[in-house]
Amino acid sequence: MNPRATSHAERNLWIERLKICGDEWCRILEVAESVEEAREHLLAGIDEWEAVLRGGSVNCSRIDLALALEATRAFRDMLSPESEAIAGFSTIELLWELIHGLDIEPHVTDGFAAEFEHLFLAMSGKTGIGRGWIGRRFESLGPGEDELPKSGRRAGISRSRFLDRLAEVVDAGVSRHPSGLSPSLIEERARNRQRILKALGGSVDDWNDARWQMDHVLRGMEGVRTLESLVPLTRDDLGAILTAVRGSIPWGITPYYLSLFDFSSAARERDGQVRTQVIPSLSTALALAAHHGERRREMDFMRERDTSPIDHVTRRYPGIAIFKITETCPQICTYCQRNWEITDAMGCTRPPSIDELEPVFEWFSAHKSVREVLITGGDPLILSDETLAAVLDRLARMDHVRSLRIGTRFVVTVPMRITAELGRLLGSYSRPGRRNLSLVTHVESAAEVTPDVASAVAHLRSGGVSVYNQQVFSLQTSRRFQTAALRIALREVGIDPYYTFYMKGKPEHADQLVPVARLLQERKEEARLLPGLYRTDEPVFNVPGLGKNHLRARQDREWIGVTADGRRVYLFHPWEKAVAPAAPWPYVDVSITGYLRRLRLLGEDPAEYESIWYYH
Repeated sequence: MNPRATSHAERNLWIERLKICGDEWCRILEVAESVEEAREHLLAGIDEWEAVLRGGSVNCSRIDLALALEATRAFRDMLSPESEAIAGFSTIELLWELIHGLDIEPHVTDGFAAEFEHLFLAMSGKTGIGRGWIGRRFESLGPGEDELPKSGRRAGISRSRFLDRLAEVVDAGVSRHPSGLSPSLIEERARNRQRILKALGGSVDDWNDARWQMDHVLRGMEGVRTLESLVPLTRDDLGAILTAVRGSIPWGITPYYLSLFDFSSAARERDGQVRTQVIPSLSTALALAAHHGERRREMDFMRERDTSPIDHVTRRYPGIAIFKITETCPQICTYCQRNWEITDAMGCTRPPSIDELEPVFEWFSAHKSVREVLITGGDPLILSDETLAAVLDRLARMDHVRSLRIGTRFVVTVPMRITAELGRLLGSYSRPGRRNLSLVTHVESAAEVTPDVASAVAHLRSGGVSVYNQQVFSLQTSRRFQTAALRIALREVGIDPYYTFYMKGKPEHADQLVPVARLLQERKEEARLLPGLYRTDEPVFNVPGLGKNHLRARQDREWIGVTADGRRVYLFHPWEKAVAPAAPWPYVDVSITGYLRRLRLLGEDPAEYESIWYYH
């Protein structure tokens, strides 16, 4: 559905703001009698402006100058006919039509106008980004960093005071996202646990039994009724869950994870990330239901079927392959990459036997270049210790397999599954100088880091298992300092941050997606304020069918267009572009304007994110 038609007043307001930020560019567009004439004159103007920028006559900081050069390059890229061919539309045509007040189809929105308002401002060197988003707050509180003494002990003291002020901002931001280790949350969740046990007819001993947790996963209509009896739900929450259940869409919540909910309110003010993790939005549920019979074809975003040389194996890189040993989990993530093949929470599908997996072991044995095996699923810790040991034994016999990695969310969903015995078992496969076994989990927020998680990690580390985290960067986890709070909590329990994953752009997850720019902004403006070992994770984007693209590396993507509704179009380069021929992949991002509106609905102040526009 197209956005509503804009009024002349709205359009005129956008044009006036564009002229304020980039009058010379708007004049070129106004006098051009055609799109091609506008393109020609804009490209000539860009060449002249870049020479001015490089000539040093623009009065701005070096930081703003660097941004001006980058923004100028981006504008030039958007004007390229090649970029238009890749994107499938002409950005300059939309801009020309907007300036000329033409009726545009599809309708240009305020998101489109805002992108060019900020792009023109960046090109001019007038964003003030060189002062920093926090530094601006200090201007009324005394001298900024550039006004401090430059040498000697006085400089050291002044610098330390300045950093204290920065630390206060960090502490205030992090405190908005309390850890599950806080005494108040521990007490609250103990009360939740008692209510859940009463509803399910269990005891404290049952609660600490992983098998009991898995046998009592809330799923199906019975699970819906139990959930309704314990926690308040909005109409949309209940509608989404019922759509999932009636449409055979994987859905489930473990009793343990349910105890992390706020049992007093459905507003998600205190448990937004936790609920969003397991309760799909209504739009997600409807999208999954609409493709129920064709999920394997329509929703395999990473094209795993095209990178699978044999059942249970996915391979995208020369030195590692994924071993998908099961198609189910004790709890289903709403953003699941493999929602096209996951059957259900604790689904009836029996994990394959060791004998049935013989072709997989033969494949790994025959491919000597595979040095690392990532055992995942579904969730491999659904397997018993005995079955898991049998799988690891077979892989450990292969001399070329130097690293074993287990991908699991049991640490967060059923932490009591991680016993001291399991820690010793997994650790027994690590042989210093010969082979390493590590475990990677998905903790999404500090609220999920609980005493039970701390105990599970302690068992793993005592057994000699390294534990890493991959956070999925979604709408809920993208709020200021939310991810910083998570990194701090992770380090407190012995988990090393590993990846921050940009949420894969699957259409059914649209309401959880955030702009690429927000992850880049978080990396520079929040993560950078943490000690080094707290921010060792790498921001990545998974290119479908190709693999991880490191978002930190600007040379791995191009900004080639802006859609009528304000979404940036990027051209992502494949990881092997300097190794072997491979085609880039275009990606249509989320509108920054729309994202800021969604943040406002979450209670955030969009002004706190204003610099997002200047991350490309």
